[in-house]
Amino acid sequence: MPKVPSVPDRQHPRPIRVRVLGHAGTAARTVHDYAHGCMLMRLMQTSVSAVPGTTDPGVLPRDAAGRIPVAIIGATGYVGAELIRLLERHPDVRIVGLAARGRDGLPVGAAFAHLDETGHRIDGALPTSSDVAAVFLALPAGASAPRVPELLARGLAVVDLGPDFRLADPADYPRWYGFEHPAPELLPGAGPGAAVYGLPELHRAALAATRLVASPGCYPTAALLALAPLARAGLVADVVVDAKSGVSGAGREPKLETHFSEANENLRAYGLGGHRHLAELAQELRALGAASGVVDAVTFTPHLVPMTRGLLATCYVRPSHPVTAAEISGLYEAAYAGEPFVRLVDAAPGTKHVSGSNAARVHVRLDERSGRIVALAAIDNLVKGAAGQAIQAFNVVAGLPETSGLEQIALYP
Repeated sequence: MPKVPSVPDRQHPRPIRVRVLGHAGTAARTVHDYAHGCMLMRLMQTSVSAVPGTTDPGVLPRDAAGRIPVAIIGATGYVGAELIRLLERHPDVRIVGLAARGRDGLPVGAAFAHLDETGHRIDGALPTSSDVAAVFLALPAGASAPRVPELLARGLAVVDLGPDFRLADPADYPRWYGFEHPAPELLPGAGPGAAVYGLPELHRAALAATRLVASPGCYPTAALLALAPLARAGLVADVVVDAKSGVSGAGREPKLETHFSEANENLRAYGLGGHRHLAELAQELRALGAASGVVDAVTFTPHLVPMTRGLLATCYVRPSHPVTAAEISGLYEAAYAGEPFVRLVDAAPGTKHVSGSNAARVHVRLDERSGRIVALAAIDNLVKGAAGQAIQAFNVVAGLPETSGLEQIALYP
């Protein structure tokens, strides 16, 4: 895994430069709600051109107003709505197309009243490369994989918020997601142009050199931010991840377990046989240096909480050797110094502290009685756990300031 500088330079925008590779890697997605089916889109007629003053073909094209034209496929799910909300205020981006199954010509306000003032419509024809520079895919498992090679062939940058390009081993897809992967050459680590797992705090350098982002799932995002400094230091001998998410994580389509009378005043565990996110969590812990025996023994239990949004991961770690509280604090301070969205906090964080923002609040402490390390991370499952993180990774790919479009403060109470 590439070494990531502890204090990256994000102050000055670089040229919006993308390496054009033989194959572009992968994209990732959120574990939440996605509109799906055979989605096509027709984009608004937008004239795009290279950045003024350069003829470099690796520069993402901009429109006459100097903005990068982007499209969203899967625009009527909760994650799609968050992409619209955040990208609409992005200073360097213009939304030029939205797509969702069976919604051709639908005003976006009819799907999401709070987005009515954007004036966008959901359409149904594939974008042309002259109209769009980047595409965000918010689709269910198996829906992005067959589409991505064509989008890459058109020269587009792709951010996949689904799981189709997160896992490096093609054999993991039938096991965890029930389909054979049609483009294994684009999976992470497969070679030049392969997908990059889109957690900027771990893979910033690799993201800057790709056109295909595999955006992480919400549970692994929180757990990895809580555990990465310990795993990198070889301190994890055993770990239990207890994570709790709001109901929006289950998506917008109605399901029995998310009906109000089923979810309200009810807390329940699910995925006890092995939640799909365990696969990417294990993969990334291994990449951070955790021993195979430790990774194979990870216990991960997600819970559905009767709230709309928010995710809290509490990780219980048995250290591989004695360590002091000061040493643990030093690891986290070194790992997250200069990170724009990770906040190290002195008390256990709550999901209300990050609602609507791209922030991750991390707290770690040594339990002197048991000898275990307790590491917690709170995120908004729809923002840092999905749409916000996807935009953060896109900013890295495009050479933009990493915080562009993501500077909103959490909504409280």
